[in-house]
Amino acid sequence: MRAEIPQVTALFPDSRSPLNAPALRTAPAVSAASALSGVQGVPGDLTGAGALPVLPALTGLLPAGLPRGSVIATGAWGLLCLALAAAASGAGAWCAVAGLPALGVAAAAGAGLDPDRLLLVPDPGSRWPHVVATLLDGCDLIVLRPPSRPSAALRRKLESVARRYGGVLVIAGDWDGAHRRLTVTSQEWAGIGSGHGRLRARRVQVVVDGRGAAGRPRARWLWLPGPDGSVAAVAGSVIGASSSPAAASAWDPGEPEEVSLWQGRSAG
Repeated sequence: MRAEIPQVTALFPDSRSPLNAPALRTAPAVSAASALSGVQGVPGDLTGAGALPVLPALTGLLPAGLPRGSVIATGAWGLLCLALAAAASGAGAWCAVAGLPALGVAAAAGAGLDPDRLLLVPDPGSRWPHVVATLLDGCDLIVLRPPSRPSAALRRKLESVARRYGGVLVIAGDWDGAHRRLTVTSQEWAGIGSGHGRLRARRVQVVVDGRGAAGRPRARWLWLPGPDGSVAAVAGSVIGASSSPAAASAWDPGEPEEVSLWQGRSAG
């Protein structure tokens, strides 16, 4: 029986697309099935095998980049997911987004992803683990929102597939045992004054933790997005899990003074 990836959209498809690679063109079902059957966990440090780059704003949180074969969880779908993929995409990596039918291509491109190297699978269907395994065979990074909570056994198998192919899974949601977890713990919107104005920027505190020696919690305040739409570190922000809004710097001197519209805890 031939299994297919449902509703795959390659923006500007051409001969460079991983959909045209032999492994995906001739036998995607075999690749996915074999990847998910009989695989075992492979312990060890992932950073030695190379890593995908991250934006300069994220280097304080992920100084080693995105280790190939790793799983990065973000707690929820949001701009942070795209920001994690932006530098790798800009450097020429093939990226795929699965399980996010509402994702706008303009938003992805605006966040720094290259539309010419982006695959969209809005609805991976009930056999989504096989779809993800197949995508890992041809892409460097997959942004995934699982349609259901995966079992521990399924998580281990997909993690092993990621290690086998050297891909990175960015999970828009929770993933027990993720190598790194990035969470937006506080946010401040700016641009609205006393009943007037427009939203111009969002300042967020992102905390990262994870497994192993590199899992020590760290925090940084970021513009996500900034007044110009980009992702940037807040100047002078403090790195450390105990940082607070008072510890982060004020708005950049070059920007007009703004009044925070809302601030509080946030999942993404």
